[in-house]
Amino acid sequence: MPIYKIRGIDVDFPLQAYDCQVVYMEKVIQSLQEGKNALLESPTGTGKTLSLLCATLAWRKSFGEFSTNSNEERGWGSSQPSSSQSVSSTPSDSQRSGLPVIIYTSRTHSQLKQVIRELKTCNYRPKMAILGSREQMCIHDNVKLLRGKAQNHACQFVCKKRKCRHHSQVSEFMKKHNPLGNEPFDIEDLVNIGRTKGPCPYYVSRELHKSADILFAPYNYLIDPGNRRSLTGIPWSKAVLIFDEAHNLESICADAASFDLPSTYITSCISEANQCIDLCIKKRAIEKSADKQFDPDNYAILKALLTKLEKKIGEVVIQSKELGFTRPGNYIYEFLSDLNVTYETANMLMDTIDNAAQFLEEGNNVANGAETKSKGTVCRLETIKDVLNIIFRDGGKAHSLFYRFHVQESQSNYSESFKAKTFRTLSWWCFNPGITMQEFEKLGVRSVILTSGTLSPLDSFALELNLEFPIRLENPHVIDSDQIWVGVVPAGPSGYPLNSSFRTRDSLEYKQELGNTIVNFARIVPDGLLVFFPSYYMMDQCIECWKSMSHASSTQVLTIWERICKHKHPVIEPKQSALFSNAIEDFETKLRNRSTSGAIFFAVCRGKVSEGLDFADQAGRAVVITGMPFSTKTDPKVRLKREYLDQQASRSKTELKGLTGEEWYVQQAARAVNQAVGRVIRHRRDYGAIIFCDERFLQRGRQEQMSYWLRPHVKCYSKFGDVIFTLTKFFREKKDSLLLRPKQKEIFPVDECCSDKDGLPQITGSSSQSPITSVPPPVQSSSGKPRLLIQASTNRSKTDNYIPVGSIPPANRATLPNQFNNLQQQFKYFKRELETHCVEVVDLSSEEVLKLPFSLKKQKVLETGNDHLDRENKRALPLSLCGKISEKKEVILGSTSSGTSCSGEVESRGSAFLTQVREKLSVAEYKDFVGFMKALKSKTMTITPALESIAKLFSFPGRFSLLKMFKDFVPTKYQEKYEELLRIHGPQD
Repeated sequence: MPIYKIRGIDVDFPLQAYDCQVVYMEKVIQSLQEGKNALLESPTGTGKTLSLLCATLAWRKSFGEFSTNSNEERGWGSSQPSSSQSVSSTPSDSQRSGLPVIIYTSRTHSQLKQVIRELKTCNYRPKMAILGSREQMCIHDNVKLLRGKAQNHACQFVCKKRKCRHHSQVSEFMKKHNPLGNEPFDIEDLVNIGRTKGPCPYYVSRELHKSADILFAPYNYLIDPGNRRSLTGIPWSKAVLIFDEAHNLESICADAASFDLPSTYITSCISEANQCIDLCIKKRAIEKSADKQFDPDNYAILKALLTKLEKKIGEVVIQSKELGFTRPGNYIYEFLSDLNVTYETANMLMDTIDNAAQFLEEGNNVANGAETKSKGTVCRLETIKDVLNIIFRDGGKAHSLFYRFHVQESQSNYSESFKAKTFRTLSWWCFNPGITMQEFEKLGVRSVILTSGTLSPLDSFALELNLEFPIRLENPHVIDSDQIWVGVVPAGPSGYPLNSSFRTRDSLEYKQELGNTIVNFARIVPDGLLVFFPSYYMMDQCIECWKSMSHASSTQVLTIWERICKHKHPVIEPKQSALFSNAIEDFETKLRNRSTSGAIFFAVCRGKVSEGLDFADQAGRAVVITGMPFSTKTDPKVRLKREYLDQQASRSKTELKGLTGEEWYVQQAARAVNQAVGRVIRHRRDYGAIIFCDERFLQRGRQEQMSYWLRPHVKCYSKFGDVIFTLTKFFREKKDSLLLRPKQKEIFPVDECCSDKDGLPQITGSSSQSPITSVPPPVQSSSGKPRLLIQASTNRSKTDNYIPVGSIPPANRATLPNQFNNLQQQFKYFKRELETHCVEVVDLSSEEVLKLPFSLKKQKVLETGNDHLDRENKRALPLSLCGKISEKKEVILGSTSSGTSCSGEVESRGSAFLTQVREKLSVAEYKDFVGFMKALKSKTMTITPALESIAKLFSFPGRFSLLKMFKDFVPTKYQEKYEELLRIHGPQD
């Protein structure tokens, strides 16, 4: 395996890395070495997860060997606790030997499963552990049938009574199986061990995490204070926290710190308190016990308090049903003080609720005549405990500044029994997700790394989390420019504007125009086509309209919907989560049905399709965005969030002004668009089209909020005919190039090389049935599910090399054939040709160099050989560089200036520089470089932005020498500006 030396750390990488992977690993290691937080965006398909794991584990290994061979030194705990509470006993600090621990989190278990699959491809073998819920791990015959808190209580009950044989075997199992965790494993593997060997998988994982080098867990284990406290023995000052797929982290943090308490819920809590009173009376009568836990007066007080709370919420005066009743966050303390609920009494109430939860669980077991055989009901009283924990967190009130108190009246639609009834909801909403992130600062963690494929815009993301992120990255993609088509389509076939805003979305003309636009795309795009709507409402309205109408000027009797179905089989994303897996299976089946050219998936931004699925290769050849997915402005939570941000921004006294409500509102929609767009282009050899069917995407501000890697490819079309022509040409050329592509020697699975997964199963299409692409058929993965294989170049094979960063092949060129990579030979030949002519060579360090494009005087150029190469490059560049940058061999003939002899030193220096430029830039980047020079000559770009753009091209590791060398060719009066660019884009000391 290649070894890359990055910031003094030897990183063992399983493949030949792309430039963007090396840059990504450099930023990760910088964050870890300097103990600073990082915000890293890298597009899906760039090998983000693999790069993150290798860089982090390489850094960790620099402190000493992993604990896979020294379990006895790190400690495993002397015995398995007899109850769930005793699991929380904290081991000594010596157990971790002062070494850093990595906590890797993602949103879901299925996403973590993909991460562990990537870990298996690494050469690193740290001691690992993975945490999950009892719902995923429990193997007790009765407890595993329960869900939620009812399952937790049942588990604690049977463990306390020593009636779980799996729990009792954990201690002995851990003593005999110290190597567990030395090799990567998943929750399913742990469950299989429990079923075959006997120990409880849940408690085995709780023991394993105490001695792990790297711990995998869902977000809630770090965000939720209770779960975080259960991570015993973690030396937080040496901990590195990684949040993968972090694009929704701010909303997750805010939701975790907020609550909604419906009055119907309080009614259920009152009923449970009443049950506790009855159980206490019966238990005291039978056992004659004076235990305070069985004192009915405690539960009578709880019941009375809940009754008063329900009445007080009902008495709140709501003048406007739309606006509800709103007060500042600290009003909650005034509201509760009338009920005599303070920080002190709240702790007493929470103790009473804990006793009630256990009491109800035991009572249910006794009543059912057999332990844990009831279906189990959630103890709703525990919700009141959660509410009190949020309100009185840390015993202070300062956090209430970031909250809003709100009471709203709603109409129930949960069941027939509640129809036509109204209920009220008391809400306390947190509008500063930074509250959660600041907890990590208080713990003194070493670094927090947030990463995803869609974090842009980074500034607003950092502002929302209220955390300093000195290290940031927006990575380019590994694909070439000819692998992607991105267009803004402002109008449909008849010229009617496409705009899904509130003013036009319900018009018949708009729906008809959008429908006919999609008919055209369904005809052109091969295989899978994804169409994303701003909301379920819009999707339902459009599809209903299309099913009942045809083209206005057409004599056909077919409806728009029938015309879409003529080209592609349709699948519609369901609102119900339970039906989602059926929709996915339906799409896969229809994708393989060759009676049409593929399948079309109608989905919604922020839905499950946009967030979780991998539409690689034929499964997603194009994605259509039909509009901006703005949240409903009148929604109370959205409205109050905007008001809160506006107030904060107006009060900001720092130079960095806070995010305004409108900026947040727009950027939330933009981030949802970026996430939907990321469903296509899933690996290095993938290709596809991204189509924005809304005229608002013509605005510069909208395009600037797109992902960094996407922006250079965006083109705006004024005529729909141009869209159809260029899109058809794009897919035709890709079809031809695939047919001509030679067979590759090595095949690597997408999910094991450089494809980032979002967690849910990968959607693939059978290549054998596709008329467009030639891709190997799906094979079985380790999980038993089909996965699509892609062909990878032998240049990205697993080889035993030691590669310093400076010699890394440029991104997008690691897989080019050798004849295109061997540029040194061409430049040596060009140099010999130059030496045989007596020519005038302009000093590249003189001020005239960058002025030459603006000169009206045209010098004579003699072209020799390579006549088939592009002539435009030469005309686009300063004449002093023509013979060196263009792929054409050119010799600049004598001019009227004073010098008439060859300047060997200058020519040699310029030739050497340009040789490196052509070698180290990818084909697409080299075209950009040529474009900047062409812009200078045509006066469409001034020198300052040109220098900035060129500096960005040279700002990656392996190109810093170009960044410094180019200074010699910058005019004197612009040297100071370029020095500033050097400081910004140059390597950090």
